[in-house]
Amino acid sequence: MIQKLHAAAGALALLMIAGFWGATALTELVGDAHRITTVKTGILYGMVVMIPAMATAGITGAGLGRGMRLPAVAVKLNRMKVIAGNGILILLPSAVFLALRAQAGQFDSGFVIVQTLELLAGAVNITLLGLNMRDGLRLAARRRRVRG
Repeated sequence: MIQKLHAAAGALALLMIAGFWGATALTELVGDAHRITTVKTGILYGMVVMIPAMATAGITGAGLGRGMRLPAVAVKLNRMKVIAGNGILILLPSAVFLALRAQAGQFDSGFVIVQTLELLAGAVNITLLGLNMRDGLRLAARRRRVRG
């Protein structure tokens, strides 16, 4: 049960971050101020689902990996520290800042700088979450082989 919860929470978090990233990139390329504001506001509201998904994935993953001395488990844990740090220190504050700025119609250099930082941190998190998913699938397959 915990494996399925972990997988579902991790997949949801990855899909949401990738969706946020894609929507941001697309609206920055072809959207007008109204669409950018809608996306930035939607991302901020989406945090209500994404943050618990990330926390659930992290907590269940720590439980699943407890006592395991496999290198892949340690690597996943280290990646999660970077993912969490990016989320807490860059992505969440950026989402708040960008939504407020967009709602105020302030698409100035500060908006562009924070938007660029958010896209970079988001790309890092998408990559790391994808690597964690790959390694998690490998660990699950290994667990199934061991159980026979």
